[in-house]
Amino acid sequence: QVQLVESGGGLVQPGGSLRLSCAASGFTFSDYAMSWYRQVPGKEREFVARISSTGTTTTYTNSVKGRFSISRDNAKNTVYLQMNSLKPEDTAVYYCYTSMPYWGKGTLVTVSS
Repeated sequence: QVQLVESGGGLVQPGGSLRLSCAASGFTFSDYAMSWYRQVPGKEREFVARISSTGTTTTYTNSVKGRFSISRDNAKNTVYLQMNSLKPEDTAVYYCYTSMPYWGKGTLVTVSS
């Protein structure tokens, strides 16, 4: 059974940092590119970042370039999203996604003073 379990969300002040993790199971993790998306209530889910199956290629939406970094550890079946210089507009539920396709249940990130 495929599972994607996100963790690491929470409340952080503007300018702060968080690292999200997504633990995968039930499939051959190293065969798949992985992505992070986010969604604000009432808005469409939007792409944040993607990493290739080997970790050699990464892609980011423009609004997070230079602030967020996606990485993966294929030995641990885990993908990460390091988020620095967080802004209130980064507040959203963050979802892990694999192109099987399969979604995790999300983790809430709130950026507020």
